[in-house]
Amino acid sequence: MAKTFDKGVVLNFDALVDYSADGVVSKQVLKNDAGNITLFSFDKEQGLTEHTSPYDALVSVIDGVAEIAIKDEKHLVKAGESIILPANIPHALLAIEKFKMLLTMIKG
Repeated sequence: MAKTFDKGVVLNFDALVDYSADGVVSKQVLKNDAGNITLFSFDKEQGLTEHTSPYDALVSVIDGVAEIAIKDEKHLVKAGESIILPANIPHALLAIEKFKMLLTMIKG
């Protein structure tokens, strides 16, 4: 089972994940039957190819800028902004510059 972060402590998500040259880093923050929360970092031009998920997902941008496509519509999302990805709808992500996000996935 993946290690998650301790409960009841203050977390600074920006400081808890580093960038990896030409890579993507993910750290599971919390997981239970209702869904999961994962912290990600993406180097510039890294991303997630188009896929679907049975979960509604909230992307909260911590650092940088990403292009997030939902179906055929592209959104530029930057630090301090968030976007909701609807369940079962194709979506993809591309880091326009180094990019960190917190992904919260909730079962419908």
